Amino acid sequence: MNDIYIIKATLTDRFGNLKGNPSRTIAIGRNKTLYYFAEAIIKAFDFEFDHSFGFYDNLKNIYQSNIGFELFADVGEESDFPGVENARIKELFTELDQERLFVFDYGDNWMFRLSFIGIESRIKGGKYPIVIDKYLKAPKQYG
Repeated sequence: MNDIYIIKATLTDRFGNLKGNPSRTIAIGRNKTLYYFAEAIIKAFDFEFDHSFGFYDNLKNIYQSNIGFELFADVGEESDFPGVENARIKELFTELDQERLFVFDYGDNWMFRLSFIGIESRIKGGKYPIVIDKYLKAPKQYG
């Protein structure tokens, strides 16, 4: 069964402070929640999972997104989009080569460009998510 999605998360250089664009390629079950996926991304970059976040289809302006999922909806705050705790990765990515934006910590605005690059069969006994590729060292989250 092809139920493992391969997604590349690239930290974008929004403020001109990064050396290159660090990325992590993650193998994760397509039926995992977006909350679980967000945690996997953040841990792959050695950040602390301690802020609000959202997923969006507009890579340049989240406020013009047609598709989005936000933690705000799950914690009872006003949101234009559904929450992340019950939404699945397969709802965010419906076809190969799609790109989405993951925003973590709306104060510091960590922006990750997500690219859906493949599908594979589950490896028996494999524990997902798995970081299958790392490019460049991640910046420090704080300081």
